[in-house]
Amino acid sequence: MIIDHIGIAVKSLENAAVKYHAGMGLKIEKPTIIKEHKVRMVMLPIGESKIELLEPTEKSSPISKFLDKRGEGVHHICFRVENIEKKIKALKKVGLEVLEEVSKSGYKGQKVVFLHPKSTNGVLIELVEEGIS
Repeated sequence: MIIDHIGIAVKSLENAAVKYHAGMGLKIEKPTIIKEHKVRMVMLPIGESKIELLEPTEKSSPISKFLDKRGEGVHHICFRVENIEKKIKALKKVGLEVLEEVSKSGYKGQKVVFLHPKSTNGVLIELVEEGIS
């Protein structure tokens, strides 16, 4: 298991992407809308991992709620796993709370699931199944 990406909630994808590109020299992939999660996002590869910038597309988006409550900043850490369903079962056995019982479709159609921060020391954890990345 490795860190796939770190998700950062932002108010403006364009403004944030410029800072990471011009300021830090990171390549910017094409922005994508993920309707199921109500976000517009862009990946910025860095080594084996990525930075994921997330902008809400609707006021009811979890990212919009995060921005209202906490402002811009780190939203989640995502770990890449081989078999997401098997990992969900293993995590539940040791008492970690999974937010969704069934994985959802994420970036490029990958299977994703989130773990409740109450069960992971205050950090929202996303799991993504290996594959397209």
